[in-house]
Amino acid sequence: MSFKTILVVVTLAVVAFAAPSKHAVCSQGRVASNAACCKWFDVLDDLQTNLFDGGECGEEVHESLRLTFHDAIGFSRANPKAGGGADGSIMHFAETETNFHANLGTDDIVEIQRPFAIKHGVSFGDFIQFAGAVGVSNCGGGPRIQFLAGRSNTTFPAQDLTVPEPSDSVTKILSRMGDAGFSPNEVVALLASHSVAAQDHVDPTIHGSPFDSTFSTFDAQIFVEVLLKGTLFPGNGSNPGEVMSPIPGELRLESDAAIARDPRTACEWQSFVDNHSLMVSRFEAAMAKMAILGHNARDLIDCSEVIPVPSKAKSNSAVLPAGKTMADIEGSCRNARFPTLSTIPGPATSVAPVPPS
Repeated sequence: MSFKTILVVVTLAVVAFAAPSKHAVCSQGRVASNAACCKWFDVLDDLQTNLFDGGECGEEVHESLRLTFHDAIGFSRANPKAGGGADGSIMHFAETETNFHANLGTDDIVEIQRPFAIKHGVSFGDFIQFAGAVGVSNCGGGPRIQFLAGRSNTTFPAQDLTVPEPSDSVTKILSRMGDAGFSPNEVVALLASHSVAAQDHVDPTIHGSPFDSTFSTFDAQIFVEVLLKGTLFPGNGSNPGEVMSPIPGELRLESDAAIARDPRTACEWQSFVDNHSLMVSRFEAAMAKMAILGHNARDLIDCSEVIPVPSKAKSNSAVLPAGKTMADIEGSCRNARFPTLSTIPGPATSVAPVPPS
């Protein structure tokens, strides 16, 4: 047999015994790069229909996104006993963790989500991160967050005081987040989530009051509105973790206001005011890092293709609310001029608070 013939035979043998492709056709003809991702298309359909009201950016989305952070941040590089990171412990040990002061209000979404995870036979850790990624993709201009699957259900309760609170100082927040592996700039990026956030416990008299005036779109408005001069409290007056807001009906967190003005974070905060694309890309990167706290990415399967593609942002820049001018901006970045913004025409902006239910 000639050398050429031998080479052909060997080549054919390699082709014949090569590992089969992991690409798979899933439900409704959808294709996954890995067969293990197929079940997540079914979870997606169930979530969009039965949790997110047909794909809306509503209250369940806001709470699901919040839960991704509150589960994952139970992690410390200095103290392995602090928690296992994005491991679903807040759902496994709900009676313990949802009663931590910083986690108040998470009990409802935990109980709503748990039956979905059990129904589809996926781990709580995977489900929490998946629900958050799917939910925020429903918000206009939102991110498309990486989703890695394969977290086990082996976990232990996170310790209290691992979740920063609105009344904490910037130094305390940066220290806690640094212990979990996040830089000050990454902390600012994660706060983009407050553009679609709501509150129940800082001021319980205005249940559901948004932190900013958009509430259902993922945009840079929070990064300009938090820098406006505060003039009033929207509810029953000053509460721990709250400072004056520039807009009637809008609640401003003390920590947001402080981080926006702190020299360690002010320039990163300002950089998002007129650069929505930058804000989204850095949020996506920080969220991808947070979602695998306590895990090795190489042990997980990339199923990001299941996450829907969000609609595009209407603008790459925030605007001044009606009734406000550039003179109302408390710019705190010393290294860059504050961008010139246009103002929404019409009567002064206000947000209608939702009364307690």
